[in-house]
Amino acid sequence: MLAAEGLDVAYGDFQVLWSAGIRVQEGEVVCLLGPNGAGKSTLMNTLSGLLKPRGGHVEFRGKRIDGVPPHEIVGEGLAHVLERRRLFPYLTVRENLLLGAHHPEARPRREESLRWVEGIFPFLTDRQKQLAHTLSGGQQQMVAIARGLMARPRCLMIDEPFLGLAPKVVQDIGAVIQQINREGITIVFIEQNVELALRLAHRGYVLESGRVILEGPSADLLQSNEVKRIFLGG
Repeated sequence: MLAAEGLDVAYGDFQVLWSAGIRVQEGEVVCLLGPNGAGKSTLMNTLSGLLKPRGGHVEFRGKRIDGVPPHEIVGEGLAHVLERRRLFPYLTVRENLLLGAHHPEARPRREESLRWVEGIFPFLTDRQKQLAHTLSGGQQQMVAIARGLMARPRCLMIDEPFLGLAPKVVQDIGAVIQQINREGITIVFIEQNVELALRLAHRGYVLESGRVILEGPSADLLQSNEVKRIFLGG
């Protein structure tokens, strides 16, 4: 469904990704792992069109999308929930959600999509008129994921969905990711908690210093000495 090869990405003269790549099959949950500064968010931002690579290419459902504007990539079925939620703080929950269905393919189904995401996140029903900045951190994260789902994606990418959240909320969002995947949506997410990420994902990619150094099934990565070296030291 999603494939990237040979991605070189830089901010000005500072190169962040070096020949990075990823392959995601339809129906999978795939996690991107790595320490701070490894290039995980840069890779995801390149996949969604927010960054243009210097080299390499990205394909989504057989169509090359590197160089395609992000709003057109969303229309192709690839949605991106950014790190730290990025809600519009002084818009209501409903207004934030409707903005997720702004592109032409999703707009005609907005009311249907609202009912769908309210079924996934029941608290949304009573919070439609509440300003986004007044929600708790966990609720804001759920609204951000729901806004991504309003685009009716085939593949949803989520940058650090569990960042800074209480353990109970982490558990709830993990269950939501599994539910969304069971409904047929492919998931790619970034996480630094290795055990949590690999418990949710079918496969994982490990980045270090801008390079993909390891990939494989979650069970294999959990037992990998290289993963232990990167995250535990030694």
